[in-house]
Amino acid sequence: MDMSQNEGSEWILRRSLFYAAFLATIPVLMGYLSIGIAFGVLLQSAGYGPLWAVFMSLTVYAGSCQFLECSLLAQAAPLPQVALMTLLLNFRHLFYGLSAMDKFKGAGWKKPYLIFSLTDETYALLTGVRPPVGKDSHTFYFCIALLNQAYWILGSLLGAALGALIPIDRSEERRVGKECRSRWSPYH
Repeated sequence: MDMSQNEGSEWILRRSLFYAAFLATIPVLMGYLSIGIAFGVLLQSAGYGPLWAVFMSLTVYAGSCQFLECSLLAQAAPLPQVALMTLLLNFRHLFYGLSAMDKFKGAGWKKPYLIFSLTDETYALLTGVRPPVGKDSHTFYFCIALLNQAYWILGSLLGAALGALIPIDRSEERRVGKECRSRWSPYH
């Protein structure tokens, strides 16, 4: 077998793993698109456009936290408050990561991303779906995680773009937020 045949075989293997991961993630695709769109619309209404939606979905990638951050950003919440709320809301991910460490042994360069991308839905798939027989499990898990994040980014981007077309008045929310911060926050 010459080098080009070997490269072709590897491409077919990766392609079949990706397709198997895609089939496993179709339910997540449906959920992430709809919830991601809602997030994008909400973020846009807080004054942050599509690039912010993509940036947050690439770097934060924690749906419930991103929804919370929309309100915190709209109210110009102090950074310590944002950090504390983010920590409390995503604390469960620590247990996901700890329980998946054996599954990620030997994953090499994929391991940091597999840990980063452990959302509730990704964790459920990684612990409940078996890789195709005879295929590299770490590459299969990586494809699942990558697809799920891509779905979320796409939904967020679509939502932010649609949000630019749907005017939402959040002036009352901002006023109440500022009033509450001035009364109750030790940071103001």
